[in-house]
Amino acid sequence: MSRVNLLGLDLSALTEFVATLDEKPFRARQLARWIHQHGASSFDAMTDLAKSLRGKLAQRAEIVAPVVLRDTIAPDGTRKWLLDVGAGDAVETVFIPEQGRGTLCVSTQAGCAMGCVFCATGAQGFSRNLTTAEIIGQLWLAEHLLRQPSGDRAISNVVLMGMGEPLQNLDAVVPALRLMVDDHGYGLSRRRVTVSTSGLVRQMDKLAALCPVALAVSLHAPNDALRDQLVPLNRKHPLRDLMAACRRYLRVAPRDFITFEYVMLDGINDRDEHARELIALVADVPCKFNLIPFNPFPGSTLRRSSPQRIRAFAQILAEAGIVTTVRRTRGEEIDAACGQLAGAVQDRTRRRLRADRLPPLVAAA
Repeated sequence: MSRVNLLGLDLSALTEFVATLDEKPFRARQLARWIHQHGASSFDAMTDLAKSLRGKLAQRAEIVAPVVLRDTIAPDGTRKWLLDVGAGDAVETVFIPEQGRGTLCVSTQAGCAMGCVFCATGAQGFSRNLTTAEIIGQLWLAEHLLRQPSGDRAISNVVLMGMGEPLQNLDAVVPALRLMVDDHGYGLSRRRVTVSTSGLVRQMDKLAALCPVALAVSLHAPNDALRDQLVPLNRKHPLRDLMAACRRYLRVAPRDFITFEYVMLDGINDRDEHARELIALVADVPCKFNLIPFNPFPGSTLRRSSPQRIRAFAQILAEAGIVTTVRRTRGEEIDAACGQLAGAVQDRTRRRLRADRLPPLVAAA
């Protein structure tokens, strides 16, 4: 009989599992605390469990996280792990320390099928969805590698913005989210757990119903013509449908705004008129904007907007009353843009971005 990896079970599933061992439901809560709060990987360490239960667990279960292939730390403190998930696939997890907070960026797929032209992960193609154990295993590893000797936690926020489109993998993502916010798991506020999506409209509705957490939408363009080229999913879910889904999400979301992510591409989507189009687009969607300087990767012909252009763009949004931040570029020395390290391990498509895949403005640049 194969062992069950307990990292993949939320509290409900863990309760069902201990029932198969003829144990009471409170044992599931004890197990969850040992695994997720104490970082235990051995059942022998779980000293308040009966010896008979520990024996049954040793026969039927295991606690196994992905194997660390590489662990690198940038001068600014950004730390990146490259993790082996088998069959030649590797995924990345990044910890970003900031004043008063520590954010862990978690992957949900090996590769990505969305094909956004500015994304290193998308350039590699898609391999498979990660399991719940592989998703929560990233947090489990980081939480206990980073924990201070005093016991203080380093991770205050988790963002599912790493490799992959989280909403394409809801069956595994939702149990992971439930563990993140469960008081017997990681006990994070729903406001401190963020799922990022390229704009899968129906899955946004499902997430709102199953486990509403903070939502970030990868927008990157103010109109359908440009977004069709930068984010191919827009051809299926155009901006009108996406904005309607955002409004629906806000009816149940733990925050009263959507975060729109917007990568700044020189000469492509960074003009003053683009900023004014954005203001009109989101007029009835409570939101904030996070402007992201493009992080170059091998094979891409795109260029990062200048700091001056980004500041001018941000000022137009801010003057319209929209809270706007510019993401600080972190970890460039360790290829901290999602997908760069994994792409060095395996290029799933054996291809690079070509000029004919890029928007006309890019090809002409």
